[in-house]
Amino acid sequence: MTSPTSRQLRLSLVQAASALDPAVNRDALTRLSAEHGQDTDLVVFPEAFARDFGEAGSDVAPYAEPVDGPFGAALAAAAADADTTVVAGMFECGPDPERPYNTLLLDGAAAASYRKVHLYDSFGYRESDRLTAGPLEPVVVDVRGWQVGLMTCYDLRFPELARALVDRGAELIVVPAAWVAGPRKVHHWRTLLSARAIENTVYVAAVGQPAPRYCGHSLVLDPFGEVLAEAGPGSPEQPEVLRTVIERTVLEEARRVNPSLLNRRLR
Repeated sequence: MTSPTSRQLRLSLVQAASALDPAVNRDALTRLSAEHGQDTDLVVFPEAFARDFGEAGSDVAPYAEPVDGPFGAALAAAAADADTTVVAGMFECGPDPERPYNTLLLDGAAAASYRKVHLYDSFGYRESDRLTAGPLEPVVVDVRGWQVGLMTCYDLRFPELARALVDRGAELIVVPAAWVAGPRKVHHWRTLLSARAIENTVYVAAVGQPAPRYCGHSLVLDPFGEVLAEAGPGSPEQPEVLRTVIERTVLEEARRVNPSLLNRRLR
């Protein structure tokens, strides 16, 4: 597939629940990519799509794979079959066999991986007990002429990572998540996503796993913070898909009207 022009990027955000059986999730990735990857440049699935976290504090190490393992192979095949680029979350084998990485894997027009930097040691959870934090290296990848930065879930609460991605050229920040449900959590999710878009004059595309365990509310915002598309809380039984096109003209206008990146004094 050739994008109509690098002035546009066509997105499909797939708000779908992952199961505890990795084979079920690989099948879902293949099916949903085929259904929603046509005429799309980038298909985004949630965090931990290769296998759900399970009960809080569960050992996920037995489900870790190398990036070229069964899930990586399924993702690459899905991207190739739909002639698009696909990104989804998985648990990746690391140096500590008991604490794998929480990794985003991207394949298609480009190939990249990002290991979650900020582990979810908050709101009563201790993700660092079961996972290893990734290196402090922001990941930006070229997808059809657009610079796409990668973040995962709890990373959203750390504005310095989004700014580091933009300093490396990001025009779109993609945020796969499994944003755990609870009081004020949807409000935090929407507010933080809006802030990251506005303060960085950047597009933000965030896709979460659905209710009831997680918040859903997948969201695409433009560099002015305007909502282009938003899902509801969703349910495990029915994936919800957001399709939208982002425009470089809007990015350029936002950075001209609001040149906050140029006006910074502290770096």
